[in-house]
Amino acid sequence: LLEMLQDKKQMILQGPPGTGKTFIAQALAEQLATPDRVELVQFHPGTAYEDFVQGLRPDPENPQAFHLSDGPLVRLANRAREDDPDMLYVLIIDEINRANLPAVFGELYFLLEYRGQEVTMTYGSRFSLPENVLIIGTMNTADRSITAVDAALRRRFYVVDVRPEQSPLDEILPAWLAVNAPDLGWLTDLLIRANDLIGDPDRAIGPSHFMQRDMTEEKAERAWRFSVLPTLGELFYGQPERLEDLKFGELKAVVTKTETDVDAD
Repeated sequence: LLEMLQDKKQMILQGPPGTGKTFIAQALAEQLATPDRVELVQFHPGTAYEDFVQGLRPDPENPQAFHLSDGPLVRLANRAREDDPDMLYVLIIDEINRANLPAVFGELYFLLEYRGQEVTMTYGSRFSLPENVLIIGTMNTADRSITAVDAALRRRFYVVDVRPEQSPLDEILPAWLAVNAPDLGWLTDLLIRANDLIGDPDRAIGPSHFMQRDMTEEKAERAWRFSVLPTLGELFYGQPERLEDLKFGELKAVVTKTETDVDAD
């Protein structure tokens, strides 16, 4: 991933929730730059070009006047160009597909592909994106109601799948449980069983639900009941029979080959 990122300059980590996309993005950034050279922003439906790139903002000293204010992208790019042109800077965009990307990115569609070349920005200034700025985005594939990333933007990013059933992510939970909760190793099989029943890799359940500090069976059941099942309830809306086999007690009984009183659980 480090090689790919330094080659392409921008990358999107995509996958279902709970697969550690943001954790991986921050770990990559930590390998490439010191904390003062890393910026993290999170997109949402209200994010606009003026928030991310550059826009007019009220002057705190004169509320009737406006001044041109740089967003996190321009601020980081200017620092990378002027302060440490030989050092890498990393911009992490969490939940990148929750915003209207063509409207938010604006001239970035050109600048991401042609690093170092200047363009005239919306508010008239000239700007270029330096080579030493790397961009990592994270994208949740489970929520298909949010804005999709169009082909023009995907072409400018390496897009990497982060899925619980694929290596190396499939090795993380059993390794973590072996060290932190060896008597709960069956949780790995429970997760595999659940994802097989869900049958949709974009909406699979990630291992982070079972990677809490001081993990116990009670905590695992609580996370499943109050975090995972509400999401599955939306996925299988109108199909209550699909949820019966996805209850924690039912899954445990199958993977541990034991009888259990689900109602008592």
